[in-house]
Amino acid sequence: MNITIFDDLDKLYKKAADTFVDLSNQSIQKKDRFVVALSGGSSPKAIFNLLATEEYAGKIEWNKLYFFWVDERWVPLDDDKSNARMTFETLLNKVPVNKDQIFSMYEDGILPEDYAAKYEEQIKNVLGDEGVFDFILLGMGDDGHTASLFPGEAVLDEQEKWVSAYYLKPQEMFRITLTAPLINKAENILVIAFGESKKHALNEVLNGEYNPKVYPLQLIEKKEGFQFFTDEKAKG
Repeated sequence: MNITIFDDLDKLYKKAADTFVDLSNQSIQKKDRFVVALSGGSSPKAIFNLLATEEYAGKIEWNKLYFFWVDERWVPLDDDKSNARMTFETLLNKVPVNKDQIFSMYEDGILPEDYAAKYEEQIKNVLGDEGVFDFILLGMGDDGHTASLFPGEAVLDEQEKWVSAYYLKPQEMFRITLTAPLINKAENILVIAFGESKKHALNEVLNGEYNPKVYPLQLIEKKEGFQFFTDEKAKG
């Protein structure tokens, strides 16, 4: 596992954008495509804004990229809470991506549980039965959750499904998420977590006893291709 500690968030965002560019070029050279799953939140938003700039956008063969999401709140795509909406506004509407290579994690008129099964089929149609993403971008909440893998939820025990949808009572809404077994297949995973509020959970995830029911990010295997970007406030 490779942990990088930054003294400045702009440097962190730039390194994350550089990593995206480098991995995309490596994957396209090797496989003629780059298949990613993205997270929502403020950290990815800053990275997406960078990738949309002329400096970065010109370094990427956008027509060879396939976009999935790590997780989503079950809200329409024009809702302020939608991760997909944020990604379109900051990145996807600004670069020449093929629209049929974008797989938003929501559809009107279908139950979230049924759409989870449909989303899994969409992943298999692109990645085959192996389901190996080239790159997955993750964050970590103050409680140690990642994707929509929240502490104490049954989804943490999922071993078969690649995608799961469930009702998250504390938030009074449905969430849809990639599961840990699928995330762990990825060739490259970048986790971004910074700030004083993440310090306790980050220490437990990295140094504490293995207790993923309490700190779900521990479910993600710290193997080759796994990188962690953080800052001095969180790492301590």
